[in-house]
Amino acid sequence: MVRLQKYIADAGIASRRAAEKIIAEKRVKINGVIAEGQGIKVDPEKDIIELDNKPVIIDKEFIYIMLNKPVRYVSTVKDEKNRPTVIDLLNLEQRVFPIGRLDYMSSGLLLLTNDGDLTYRLTHPKHEVGKKYRVIVEPKVIESRIDEMLNGIDLGIYKTSPCEIELLKEDYYTQTFLITLFEGKNRQIRRMFEWAESKVKSLKRISIGEIELKDLKSGEFRKLTNKEIKYLKNL
Repeated sequence: MVRLQKYIADAGIASRRAAEKIIAEKRVKINGVIAEGQGIKVDPEKDIIELDNKPVIIDKEFIYIMLNKPVRYVSTVKDEKNRPTVIDLLNLEQRVFPIGRLDYMSSGLLLLTNDGDLTYRLTHPKHEVGKKYRVIVEPKVIESRIDEMLNGIDLGIYKTSPCEIELLKEDYYTQTFLITLFEGKNRQIRRMFEWAESKVKSLKRISIGEIELKDLKSGEFRKLTNKEIKYLKNL
């Protein structure tokens, strides 16, 4: 027996959190009866689970994808505003969903899979791994503000944890930083620089732990290597 939201996630339809929302919207049926509540357990060998009146079947073959997300794509399976999603960039028979997110105007490394257990582990706060971003800002930020950001700051809506910030280059107007975050709060880097009276002009994620984007072109994707998959599963 497994929890219903885990079964939906394992089927590659959505993350567990998104599955809980789907259940709350009463879109899921078990043996023809609408599922009520979040604590329901199902027997995959006996029960018939349906989403929007279509059978939910677990694909026994897991797939792990690295995508170089372009800007102006949403990191979801489906967007309420009908904007292009990262799924539109993939030519796959299997259904996959993103592990975490990159916001609409950000680009770079995004992982996608139909492995619900791995997604759950990698998005859980206790498994946060360092993620590196190449960030261009304008105008330039005074050094004292950078020092404060390094140690964590109070943004009002949340407090940030310590991070790593390295100045890569600068010109008269802009600065380019390499930033490593160990948490994943909503629009965190953009809000940090707004607090520092600057604005992010470009934000690109280049690595998640030891998984690196390298020379993968914008909009292109590839399957993770066995070594990369093993690394993620051992985090």
